[in-house]
Amino acid sequence: MSRHIPENNRTKKVKRMESKTVVKNGIGFGSVLAITISWSVNHSILWAIIHGCFSWLYVIYYAITR
Repeated sequence: MSRHIPENNRTKKVKRMESKTVVKNGIGFGSVLAITISWSVNHSILWAIIHGCFSWLYVIYYAITR
């Protein structure tokens, strides 16, 4: 026996799940990008870790200053 879920509730659940996935993937990609840029510029693991923590802030800083 399946429960009938109104269309409006199903749409809300799908949107909520999609937004969580986008945020999760966006943060991961930003960190990887920051680490890659940092490593190519500094060749330092410590700086790569620090810049990975700041992720998109470092990527934007790098784009503005280059």
